This record gives sequence, C-alpha cells and structure tokens, in this order.
Amino acid sequence: MVEDEESLGYLLSEYLGMKGFQVTWAKDGEEALELMEKGNFDLAILDVMMPRMDGFALAERMRINAMELPFLFLTARSLKIDVLKGFALGAVDYLKKPIDEEELVVRIHTLLSRLIPEDRSMEQEILVLGQYQLDCKNQKLIFEDDFTTLTTREMELLRILAINKNNLCTHKEILIKLWGDNDYFNRKSLNVFITRLRNYLKKDDTLKIENVHGKGFILRIPNIA
Repeated sequence: MVEDEESLGYLLSEYLGMKGFQVTWAKDGEEALELMEKGNFDLAILDVMMPRMDGFALAERMRINAMELPFLFLTARSLKIDVLKGFALGAVDYLKKPIDEEELVVRIHTLLSRLIPEDRSMEQEILVLGQYQLDCKNQKLIFEDDFTTLTTREMELLRILAINKNNLCTHKEILIKLWGDNDYFNRKSLNVFITRLRNYLKKDDTLKIENVHGKGFILRIPNIA
C-alpha cells in the first residue's frame, strides 16, 4: 500500500491486517518502487497525490520496469479524466476517497480471486450443512439420496453463507462480490435468491437463513460436538 497520509495509511494498514492481509506500507512512490523490486506482492494500492513521485508516475515506472504487479488507485481525484488515465495506465480498479473500509476489503478479495489462480483442490470442495452436502464443483445440494442442481449464483451465494456459518454476511459484501454493485435492484434480487435457498434447505429444520434487518444474513447451522 502506497499512501503518504499518515493517519489514513496507519488506519488502512491496521484494518487490512485485522482482516488477514499482510500489508507493507510505503509513504511515497520512490520507497514503493524499492520495495516492489525486493518483495513479492499480490496487489498494490496506490494513492495518486504523493510527494516525490505521484501514483500515476509510479504506475508508469512500474510499466517501464515491466513489473506485472496488479494495482488499483485509491484517491480523492475523481474527475473522469483522472479515472480514465488510471485505467489507461493499467489499473485493475479505481476507488475514490473517502473510502469505505469494508468495501475496500470486498474489492480486494474479488480482485485477488480473479488475478490469482485458485487452488485446484477447490474444485473438489464439499461443504457439510447439517443433513445436506454442498458439492461446489458440480453445483449440487445433496440430501440423502436426492439432490438439487443449483445455478452458479445460487451455489456461490450458499457457499458464502456456509463458509461464514453462524456469522453475519452483510448485504454489501454479498452484493459486491456476486453482483458487482450494491444497489436497490440488486438487493431485491438477493432477497429472491435467499428465498430460493430457504426452500431448498427446508428438509432440515435445524438450518435457518436468518435475516438481520438492514444488515445482511446469517446461515444458522447447529454446532455438533
């Protein structure tokens, strides 16, 4: 992460660290270049307005030096010409300040899932949901000798809920990850998918997709000792 503002840099590095990321914080473009040449990183977050070397200049140097590190811009400069310049330099995303930390985490996860090849063992992933099994590779929800074939989005939504079982999955997290945007119409669509999943899971009355009003959903699965 390249950010010259002390308070924001500290806040974001601490927050991302709490979310499980390993963060290296550089305070200007020249320091960042040195770190990039020595380290092995998955993604760079570049501020635009910085001393010594701004974010656009840093992205240009990265391109000249043939660095293949994907990067996104995080900046207060929101004019269309700046956004277009950012993407022209090869940015994979362009986020405007003030940034919502939760949204930043979701976007980072989404970008990394696209940019980094997934472990092939994920194709064999089978999740246990009470008396059900979710076969992620074949998109099947299995109950005893019967199964329901899920659509890709149904499977992805149920997988998110299952991985985070008994914990809140916020509307924003789900919508940005699966729909790409957190708006009214997508939220209505999400509710339709939740209704479908509830219907699919009704054979096991210990399972419940709980609606937390105004926040999101929790898949309640009893913990078996």
